[in-house]
Amino acid sequence: MDGIHLLGEWYGCPAHEPLLTQADALRDVCRRVVEEAGLTIVGDRFFQFEPHGVTGTVLLAESHLAIHTWPEEGFVTVDVYVCNYTTDNTAKAERVFRALEAALKPLRKRFQAIHRGGREEDEPRRSAAAG
Repeated sequence: MDGIHLLGEWYGCPAHEPLLTQADALRDVCRRVVEEAGLTIVGDRFFQFEPHGVTGTVLLAESHLAIHTWPEEGFVTVDVYVCNYTTDNTAKAERVFRALEAALKPLRKRFQAIHRGGREEDEPRRSAAAG
């Protein structure tokens, strides 16, 4: 299945920001940016760590958004994956990623985009003995 997987590591995010410290605040912004991008939410689960930190996921008909915060380090990881089964959702995934980045305000960031899947007929054929 063709898709795009966007991965971010965000450093220097404001540690006092409620989005890093409060599950409900992070859930609300994640759901809002997903809906605004035009993706389909089928569920979510966010967990509040003590004394601080949040891990959460928004399940999408198109795949998922996962996010994890370490406020004591000002650090966030984010993972947005969408499949492109009936339509190309790449631009929607990019909008979600950019909106979250703007909300969490990292001073430094690392980014990877991984193209996932593809059609089987695009892959080289291997003999049954090869694998």
